[in-house]
Amino acid sequence: MIFLKSLLLQIAPLQSHSLRLQSHSLLRLPLHQSSTALLSTMAPIPGNPTWHQTMLRVSDPEASVTFYKDKMGMTLLDKIAFPQYSFDLYFLTTLPDGETYSLEVGSPEAHRYLWGYPGTTLELTHNYGDNSYHPGNGEGDGFGHVAFHVDDVYGKTDELVGGGVDFKKKPDEGNMKGLAFAFDPDNYWVELVKRSEGHKLASKSNFSQTMLRIKDPSKSIPFYESLGMTMLLEKHFPQWKFSLYFLGCLDEEGGEVYPGDEAGDDEKSLFVNSRHRPVLELTHNHGTEDDEALSNGNEEGKKGFGHIGFLVDDVEKACDALEGLGHGFKKRPGDGNMKGLAFATDPDGYWVEIIKRGGYDADATPFYFEEK
Repeated sequence: MIFLKSLLLQIAPLQSHSLRLQSHSLLRLPLHQSSTALLSTMAPIPGNPTWHQTMLRVSDPEASVTFYKDKMGMTLLDKIAFPQYSFDLYFLTTLPDGETYSLEVGSPEAHRYLWGYPGTTLELTHNYGDNSYHPGNGEGDGFGHVAFHVDDVYGKTDELVGGGVDFKKKPDEGNMKGLAFAFDPDNYWVELVKRSEGHKLASKSNFSQTMLRIKDPSKSIPFYESLGMTMLLEKHFPQWKFSLYFLGCLDEEGGEVYPGDEAGDDEKSLFVNSRHRPVLELTHNHGTEDDEALSNGNEEGKKGFGHIGFLVDDVEKACDALEGLGHGFKKRPGDGNMKGLAFATDPDGYWVEIIKRGGYDADATPFYFEEK
């Protein structure tokens, strides 16, 4: 078994959750101390939910799209313009190895591809006007960062620095070596994570994480399991009073095979840091269960990160199932003028969009307007 030399583990308090540990001794709590050991796996809600998007608000779409395309190797799949509401949406992804993309951005063909896409996109939302956004990682913030796997963190850092990118932390800075956090054009933190040795990915980099802080894993983990995610890896650090939980949607059609719950941490870590699709990294600081609510990124003065989103076959049935599990909603599918999509709230108040796979019309539009 190849030992994962580059597992980066979070050890910082709420206001500076960027520090991570490269450990040759992967720690795991005894069974009775592990939060998830007490949980039964939650069955997914109806409609084959798959993680489709992480949304960030951006002030300059040209600068942000260029950064994620040219610097991080993503492909722009589609742009959806809403001039009547003064905003546009841009969807980028790391294409699977061997795939090329030739559809015209903004075309009906691109819309259909996007709303049937089985992987995860980065959705950049541009609200018209002069806006600036909160990148997270302040006191009480929930959102932490997005991340990309790369073969060589040091080499990628040099490349980005040479291209004019600023860094929160370079790999040789601080006590924790080998990890880095770049700033994107809106100062969101972009972590560079070393891939596992022996991986089979051909791309130079791939979108690999979205990190959210949580207060109670016994509530958050079943919620995301109900949305089709699998607990891939958990790490517990009682000496630093935090735990990390990595969840993802398995690419079963692509032949991805999870090692299984009985596999050791080394094998699970190797799997997580060798896969093409991203993971949702949930960071739990022990003892915060009764603290004030974390910022979900949608409050005035804190707007930046917006939501994550899932595709489902039937939005109404999916929402009924979530409601039956006791979860609330910011918007139900029949609310407002834009019908057919919903925003649930997870146990920490993060917005979770529920979107119809394939949409409601020939252009795969995932919403419809109320008839007047």
